[in-house]
Amino acid sequence: MWQIDDASRSGVADVSDFIRTLNARADFFDRDAPVIVTRAPGRLDVMGGIADYSGALVLQLPLAVATFVAAQRTDEPQITIRSLVASEIDAEPEVSLSLAALAPGGVTLDYSAARSFFAAEPRQRWAAYVAGVLIVLGRERGVAFPGGVRLLIDSTVPAGKGVSSSAALEVATMQAVCAAYDVTLERHELALLCQMVENQVVGAPCGVMDQMTSACGEGDRLLALLCQPAELQAAVALPADLEVWGIDSGIRHAVSGSDYGAVRVGAFMGYRIIAEIAGLPITQRSDRQVAVADERWRGYLANITPSLWETDYRDQLPIALNGGDFLSRYNGTTDAVTQIDPDRVYAVRQPTAHPIYEHHRVQLFRALLMAPGEEQRALLGELMYQSHASYTACGLGSPGTDRLVELVRAAGPDSGLYGAKITGGGSGGTVAVLARRGMSAIIRDLAAQYERETGNITTLLSGSSPGATSFGVLRLSRQ
Repeated sequence: MWQIDDASRSGVADVSDFIRTLNARADFFDRDAPVIVTRAPGRLDVMGGIADYSGALVLQLPLAVATFVAAQRTDEPQITIRSLVASEIDAEPEVSLSLAALAPGGVTLDYSAARSFFAAEPRQRWAAYVAGVLIVLGRERGVAFPGGVRLLIDSTVPAGKGVSSSAALEVATMQAVCAAYDVTLERHELALLCQMVENQVVGAPCGVMDQMTSACGEGDRLLALLCQPAELQAAVALPADLEVWGIDSGIRHAVSGSDYGAVRVGAFMGYRIIAEIAGLPITQRSDRQVAVADERWRGYLANITPSLWETDYRDQLPIALNGGDFLSRYNGTTDAVTQIDPDRVYAVRQPTAHPIYEHHRVQLFRALLMAPGEEQRALLGELMYQSHASYTACGLGSPGTDRLVELVRAAGPDSGLYGAKITGGGSGGTVAVLARRGMSAIIRDLAAQYERETGNITTLLSGSSPGATSFGVLRLSRQ
């Protein structure tokens, strides 16, 4: 049986469960070579959400649910990936890829070719989140892979629910592959490279907060990240009498969906228009992409204050704008991740306003967490409700998540429920609820009422655990 070499490193409660799972599938690995195990948690977006790509402060809780990756190097020139949860997303549970296919002639695929490669087989496309790690390490750090690797994946992070199942998978894989091949990365660097896997190989335009929380989070504390581009600030402890729950609405969420992407495009359109109004120097960087010399706001929309937005810019931005008309006049945006469809009409004013106000809301939320009293708790909840309303105004709401927020509001502070908001990229997924500690029965009753009304099956998420770099790497051997 496989056992941890240092029993004192077993740490988190779910480790022993994964070791049992691994031993039940012991035939996947060579019994004579060591196995490396890594663990990365999902995250609950308490405040900040989609404002991360505009430079906002975000507050994120690393969850108790997590993704495990077990890795073993081999002499075979291929990567073999077996997922124990792939069937849940209607995907092939095992994918084998030759290293030569990822680096033909010894040259790692460029990102465009990598996206096309993984898109060719839809039921194997999920492997981009895993094998993309090798591509990013090859391109960004010049890592060569002299032999192959076998990877076994299991996860309790709900997929497509807005709690960063993809980031947990990327982070756990990146740490396992680096440990297997003796590649050293700082925790901050590990998270940024994982974001590149999602942006450049998978092709999903996510911000950085998901990977940073999964990699760098601390158990039972809110990770505070100023996304300019990824400045870790002091983690924030929740007051002892408060806790945060996640309630999955049962409505599938996808960060790569068109709604999320369109809102991101609209925000960058807005920043480009404001830059011209403000007289900032603008140069053409490449086709449909510009650079802005912005010492005033350091290149981030979130640094514009709400009062300045209202007085100087709000009424000068269009409510919506055709992509082709925008490109004809402004030549592109500063976003290297998204592309503008010339035939699509994008909302501009509200996607631009959202990160400006959200950054302000998150700063207030952090400050209020430090202050005791029921009045402050009610204000925390109001900030969450404002954030949720802003998501909805951007077009990122859903009937299910809206109903969950309504139920929390109706229960109110007298029932120990202070506030709620949609999380992550929106358009379904999970609602975060701020509650007085010990309100589990009320949360469960609320979720049951929602299930009766909608027919959707909910999942409740509670508790916290350390990020991948705090958890570290476990090494297993046969006993």
